[in-house]
Amino acid sequence: MLIVGIAGGTGSGKTTVAKAIVDALGEDHVALISQDAYYKDHATLTFEERSQLNYDHPESFDNELLITHLTKLHDGIDIEIPVYDFTTHTRRTDTIHIAAKPVIVLEGIHVLVEESIRKYLDIKVFVDTDPDVRVLRRVVRDIEDRGRTIESIYQQYLRTVKPMHDAFIEPSKRYADLIIPEGGENKIAISLLTSRLAHVVADVMA
Repeated sequence: MLIVGIAGGTGSGKTTVAKAIVDALGEDHVALISQDAYYKDHATLTFEERSQLNYDHPESFDNELLITHLTKLHDGIDIEIPVYDFTTHTRRTDTIHIAAKPVIVLEGIHVLVEESIRKYLDIKVFVDTDPDVRVLRRVVRDIEDRGRTIESIYQQYLRTVKPMHDAFIEPSKRYADLIIPEGGENKIAISLLTSRLAHVVADVMA
C-alpha cells in the first residue's frame, strides 16, 4: 500500500495529475480521494452565514475523519467518503464507496499543510502553476460547476483564497518530495511519477 499526496493552489492542476496516475495504472490499482470531500458540514448555519465562511483555511476541513479514513485504507479496509455540495456549502447524506487498493492518491490544497496528514503520505507532490493560470481556471470552474457569480468569485479570492494561499499553501511546498511545474501539462514529470508507482503496483501484484 502506497499513499500519494498531491497538493497545490486552487486551479493548479492537482486533479489532472491525480487522474493521470489513475489512467496510467488503472482503476483496479488506484483509489482517488479529493480533500474537498472532507469540508466540515455547516448545515446548522443559514446559507448566508455559510457563504461567509473561510473555506480556504486548513481548519475548514474535517481532518479527523480524513485521517480515520487514511488509517483504514492503509490497513486494507474499504471506506465511505462524504459528498460535499458546493452550491449549498453542506455535506450530502449519500457517500461514495472507496475500496482499498495498492495505491491511494489524496489530492487537495492543504494536503501538505497538516503534519497529521503528511505522516501518512509515502510520496508528497506539489503542483506549481502560475497564479494567473490558476485564477482563470478557478473562475471557469466556479461558474460552470459551482454556480457562482463573477462578483462572488472576485470577493472570495481577495478575502480568503489569495491570503490563505500565501500563508499556508505556498509554504507547504517545502515538504514536497516532488514539485511538478505547470501541473497536467508537464508530461515528463507525470511519466516519472507514474513509472515509480507502476513498480509499486507490480511488486504488490507479484
